[in-house]
Amino acid sequence: LRPESTAGVVRAYLGHAHDLPTPFKSYYVGRHFRHGRPQAGRLREFRQFGIEIVGVAGPEADVEVVVLGDRFARERGLREYTLHLNSIGDARCRPAYREELIGYFEAYLDQLDEDCRERLGKNPLRVFDCKADGRKDFVLAAPTIADRLCGPCTEHFGGVRSGLDQAGVRYELDPRLVRGLDYYTRTAFEWISTNEASVQAATFNAGGRYDGLAEALGGPATPGVGFALGLDRVRLAMDREGLPRAAARATGCFVIAVGEDAARAAARRLVAELRDAGVPTERSYEDRPLKAQLKMADHAGAAFAAIVGERELAGGVVTLRRLADGEQETVATEELAVRLLREGP
Repeated sequence: LRPESTAGVVRAYLGHAHDLPTPFKSYYVGRHFRHGRPQAGRLREFRQFGIEIVGVAGPEADVEVVVLGDRFARERGLREYTLHLNSIGDARCRPAYREELIGYFEAYLDQLDEDCRERLGKNPLRVFDCKADGRKDFVLAAPTIADRLCGPCTEHFGGVRSGLDQAGVRYELDPRLVRGLDYYTRTAFEWISTNEASVQAATFNAGGRYDGLAEALGGPATPGVGFALGLDRVRLAMDREGLPRAAARATGCFVIAVGEDAARAAARRLVAELRDAGVPTERSYEDRPLKAQLKMADHAGAAFAAIVGERELAGGVVTLRRLADGEQETVATEELAVRLLREGP
């Protein structure tokens, strides 16, 4: 049961696509699983949509990923959220910072719960996102990596910020934003709902740069960056803002075959051609009378019905009926897609 897909994408790249030109871009949508007590926004089984750009080390790839993630949120209608942004350094500057953090938190061991003490031993940066102690005063007062980045990491983060500023993406610097695994490097980001109802599961999208992942999987050093958003979390955020769920895509045209096998074959070809042209198209899979198929077209929400019979086949045309008012006209088969795209669904 996979908890996430980034590692799988990089493993697939190393095994099957490493000789392709870079950047290698991919996306995925699928079921994922987590261990823990189910609660709002934290289901055992959940669906994620993610994108990855592999093979680009520069900040432009980070900018492209963040811009796309922010665009996704805005196109869903979301407005009550904040994009948090940070750099967590890399192998040059993070080791010294880790040791500094360990030394700092050792003075507060008696105030850390068992989970946070375990995090301190494995990856001290993760104390910042510890649910039990992450908001305690001594944690908030801990040194951050912002002033301890090496020159290359500082330059990279400056490029990310400059690119986002130029793209008009608003963000908030969050020096305590971290990623949970050691192979993450440099840029980290999260979209967090600010709606007053977002007590739990406020983060609906998160990502970052993972330049160390390919090596951790036994491959050559290969940079990468991406995000993974929880579709359940997005739905919760939309519900909290009172946004409507997306409606099913409307059917633009319902293709109707009347008569012999030749008409049905022509209808199948026409459906494929219209779909290839970008027209949402449906048809009946059964041999039904014209009236019954027109009723199906109406139930499908189609704007038009394209009727193919013996007369239409002989003339290389279709009879196009507007279902709203029953108005009909004859349209050349090769011109149908353009006509429907002009009319809209």
